[in-house]
This record gives sequence, structure tokens and C-alpha cells, in this order.
Amino acid sequence: MFLLVVILASFFLAFLPLPAQAGLNAAAFPYLTESYVTADREAPVPCPDCEVFADAGESIPAGRIQSFFQGLTSRWFQTVTGQQETAPATIVIDVHRRRLLLFSGKRLHGSYPVAVGKPGTPTPVGNWRISRKALNWGTGFGTRWMGLNVPWGIYGIHGTNKPWSIGGFESGGCIRMFNEDVETVYPLVRAGTSVIIVGDVLRGPRDIRQGDNGCDVIEVQRVLKRWGFYDGQIDGRFEQPTIDAVRRFRKAYRLPLLDDVVDGDVYRLLGL
Repeated sequence: MFLLVVILASFFLAFLPLPAQAGLNAAAFPYLTESYVTADREAPVPCPDCEVFADAGESIPAGRIQSFFQGLTSRWFQTVTGQQETAPATIVIDVHRRRLLLFSGKRLHGSYPVAVGKPGTPTPVGNWRISRKALNWGTGFGTRWMGLNVPWGIYGIHGTNKPWSIGGFESGGCIRMFNEDVETVYPLVRAGTSVIIVGDVLRGPRDIRQGDNGCDVIEVQRVLKRWGFYDGQIDGRFEQPTIDAVRRFRKAYRLPLLDDVVDGDVYRLLGL
């Protein structure tokens, strides 16, 4: 009797529809790496033993029945419980298209509209990680907060009390989501989850002066460090160590020393 129940239950599970897996449109995101683009081309592996029932007139060895049940169970429960096994490996945020892509391994788990920073307060482009999570973090941040380890300011992915702003360049640099969307993403990520923000690194480019912060400062610091002019931290802060490096650079290339600014001449010589 028990065996009959198992067989009937297995047949029932075999014909239930499996949850659809979203694909990534590679043409729409040409700058994403190959590891993400492959999410569009990977398909679930079919049950290797499902063909054993193709001809009901054949006798089926017990070993093949066991193999069939193992394959079916593996396929079904992997699909149903996959969300619970591991947190999504990566969040990708497309600043230009105002979309947040949530990946689990190489598979696209979900895509959500977001609001990003205004031109004067841009969302920080770069590779970051979630540093902390919180519920109801404060007025204006909606129901969930996921802070990023950006070194020069407080930035995060959060909900909003201004849902009409979603889809635009509206924030002070944070990534806003609909509250129902951020509540979906929140339990699937953890502190340490990688967040890749794709967009323009250089703002204009703008002239960078003392007190400025941003991903463009990080890019200048990286090049100056690679060329031996800077030995400080890559932190996106245009403070004294970076100012001293810019002075040395301007002196080495015989640029005017009246201003410690990173201007068009410095950008050109740095190859930026």
C-alpha cells in the first residue's frame, strides 16, 4: 500500500508545472560580464530517467524505477527549495535603466524598477557589498534598509514613502525600491552579498577639488597609485593625501601649481 502511494504521488509531482525561470536579455545589457549573460542560455536539466515510461509495454527494472524517483525528487525539490538553499550571489544595479537585477549563482532571480541618484548626488558606481540590514530604518527609507560599504558616505538599497519616484533619477544617491519589492529581496540577501553598480564613473568629468567625494575620485586615486604618486587608501575622498599626490603629479608634468584641482589636463594625462 505504501509503495502504491509513493508511485501515485510521484506521478502527480511529475506533471505539476515547475516555476518559470527568468532569463537575462544579453542584448539589453552588453556590458555585463559573460558569467551573467549565460543566465539567459542555461535551461533546467531534464530528469535523466523520465523516458523509462515512454513505452508502457516494457518491463521496467527495479533499479531504473529507483533512479527515476531519485531524479524526479532531485529535480522537484531543487526547484521548490532553491530559494532557501543559498542567498543570491550578486545584485547588479543598472543606473542608466534604473533596474535592480537579483542573481542566484548565474541565474537571474528577479528584476525590479528602482530610483537612483540625481545628477548632483549620483549613485556610487562600483563593486560594493551589503554591510548591514535593518527593518524600518527611518522616515523616507520605507520598510527595509540594506546598507552598502561605500567609504565616503551612507548609501543603501531601501524602500520608499515616495513610490511615484521609482524609475527616475530622484534620490540623494541611494537606490529606492517599491516597498513590496524590497521586502521580497531583503530575506534573500545577507551581509557580504556583492552589489555591482553599473553606470558612469566620471561625472562629466567634473573638476575635483578638496572636499569632493565619489567614484571619480576613486578612479583618480587608482591611477595615481598605479603610477607611484599616491600611497594612501582608495577611499573616494579628495583629502590631504590625495591632494599631495595631485600636487606631485602636476609638478612632474609641469602643470600650474596654483590650484590642486583635478581638471581636464590631469584627466587627459591620466588617460581618463
